[in-house]
Amino acid sequence: MISDAEALDIIKFKLSKNRFNHSVQVAEMARQMAETCGVDVDKAYLTGLLHDYAKGISSQELINIAGENNLIENEVDALIPDLLHAPVGALLLQQELGVADTEILQAVKYHTTGSTFMTTLDKIIYLADMIEPGRDFPGIERLRCLALRDFDTGMLFGLESTIRYCLDQARLLHPRTVAARNHFLQLLKV
Repeated sequence: MISDAEALDIIKFKLSKNRFNHSVQVAEMARQMAETCGVDVDKAYLTGLLHDYAKGISSQELINIAGENNLIENEVDALIPDLLHAPVGALLLQQELGVADTEILQAVKYHTTGSTFMTTLDKIIYLADMIEPGRDFPGIERLRCLALRDFDTGMLFGLESTIRYCLDQARLLHPRTVAARNHFLQLLKV
């Protein structure tokens, strides 16, 4: 497994300055969230550092890599290629850096769309990505409060915030995000 120092060097070289700073903030937030629930804080921090590993790759290259590796699961993946940075990132972490930890790879894979079967680490990375201190959007303070109190409630609010944003911007909704939202809504109503 790569060390935090190695990961920092890699993402500093690979990502823009803003994206690097974002990744460090996500890692710090992920560590803080992991401390509250018994998740391995070192793993959460490393996953936060690496979550945007493929963010600097062009849309066409993301489509090419995803297509060659059967990562395109539905038409929305090809129509919104930026979302592919998550599954492509998980693949490249495995291929280029030798990351074999399936928990890290899954958390990276689902950090943009969510999923109906998220682990606690998956939820931490998804939420840390949304609530890190550099983020600012309507509802962020409520999301921060909810996410730090209860991951499932935070996930529902975060997914609904994403869906609301996409609707307001007349953007396509990813089916996995809709399914994840419905999953957390049902989970919390039981």
